[in-house]
Amino acid sequence: MTLRLRKKSNDGGGGGGGGGHDGGGALRWLLTYADMITLLMAFFIMLYSMSVMNMAKFRQLAISVRSGFGGEVEGKGVSIVSPGAAVDLKPGIGPQMPLKPLQRVERRVRQYVSKKGLSHVVSVHQEPRGLVVSFRSDHLLFDRGSAELKPSAKEILRRVMEKIRPLNYPMRVEGHTCNLPIRTAQFPSNWELSTARATNVVRFLLAEGLYPAERLSAAGYADVHPVAPNDEEANRIRNRRVDLVIIGEKSAQEEPRAPVGEDIKSQILRGFDLEAELLSSQGREKESAH
Repeated sequence: MTLRLRKKSNDGGGGGGGGGHDGGGALRWLLTYADMITLLMAFFIMLYSMSVMNMAKFRQLAISVRSGFGGEVEGKGVSIVSPGAAVDLKPGIGPQMPLKPLQRVERRVRQYVSKKGLSHVVSVHQEPRGLVVSFRSDHLLFDRGSAELKPSAKEILRRVMEKIRPLNYPMRVEGHTCNLPIRTAQFPSNWELSTARATNVVRFLLAEGLYPAERLSAAGYADVHPVAPNDEEANRIRNRRVDLVIIGEKSAQEEPRAPVGEDIKSQILRGFDLEAELLSSQGREKESAH
């Protein structure tokens, strides 16, 4: 009997043919496909792990940052911000730069004005020269055509000056009017009225000890610096105002300075007393003449 052995074909026809690196089967593409799928899975797992926030580690980081910007950190040296400096931390943005002195005062005055419901008569804004706190004259500081401070205005000025007083900047009190003319024995024009209003505010601040005399000045501008056109009464009300201008650091260098060692406040107050005495004596002379 003769046995015949059939040699297995390596052509891979039919469905078997090996899938290894050394084999030349029809399914060898499967290895490359599996490698690609594995790499893609690893890539997306890495992306997912990066997107999930570890809250415990985030809190530790936040505490570390707050400590670093608020004082001395153990083993890490000294903070770059002095203790007590205002640092505004906003979620997702990181620590902000400390607020400047004028910015801190502006925020405090705004908070007071908003709390007391005075936003319609008191405004706060910054200009290149410094911080401006503007008071409407009508129904707040003075009566129409008058330069005498109202009692209610004095209390508001006291509270606002509590926020401003810690600053060591020069402050100018500016009086402004609308374009309606005034012609009285006391105020021949708006120049006298605006100057008298500014001066009376300064006198009140000095008498109450609310600001250093050597840092104060007064100016009257009549109707030459309006904030709105003088074409209707609503705008004229806005223009009749008294501004407290806290001069910024750069502009303060150009302001005149008082002589060192001179008691300016006492001299100014003594001048006010002499003025009052002179007016009183003039009144007595007129009465005796009649």
